[in-house]
Amino acid sequence: MNDSDEGVRFAAADALERLESALALDQVIAVLAGDNRGQRVRAVYALERINSSQVFPPLLTALADKDEDLRAAAVQVLGRKQNPKTLPQLVRHLRDPHPAVRVHTAEALGKFGDRRLVPYLAKLLTAQDEELVKSALRAIGMIGAPEGEAVLFAMLEDSRPAIRREAARALGQLEI
Repeated sequence: MNDSDEGVRFAAADALERLESALALDQVIAVLAGDNRGQRVRAVYALERINSSQVFPPLLTALADKDEDLRAAAVQVLGRKQNPKTLPQLVRHLRDPHPAVRVHTAEALGKFGDRRLVPYLAKLLTAQDEELVKSALRAIGMIGAPEGEAVLFAMLEDSRPAIRREAARALGQLEI
């Protein structure tokens, strides 16, 4: 860290950051294996701050946990990390038994910006859960693909004002 060469100092700082991330990862994984629900949820959020591909296995484990809060946290973190390799696992959680997990999953998928996700999100638009429908509409808008145009126009006819409003906003985001 005290080398006269800036490149060496930069490399040393980078190596130190990676070492700290690896140490932090071990600590977070230990907390995830514990029994304290609140600490486990916070540990999932802590994985977001660790810049390493090694965070994905524990995140995917959390995604499969029986605790819906842990799954919801994992979905949110995976959405922000946007690793395409996690898409199949995330898409499966559009059918999660817990409504909050489904809502967070739709929002997470929108962050990927992948037009192939539009059909999966469009299937949610017939749900009775208004929050889920609004999340799916927002996600389709975030993706911005023209493939979402027809379903968004159809949602302008929905009986619920909040749904029509969200559909109109989403239409404004499309790249048509």
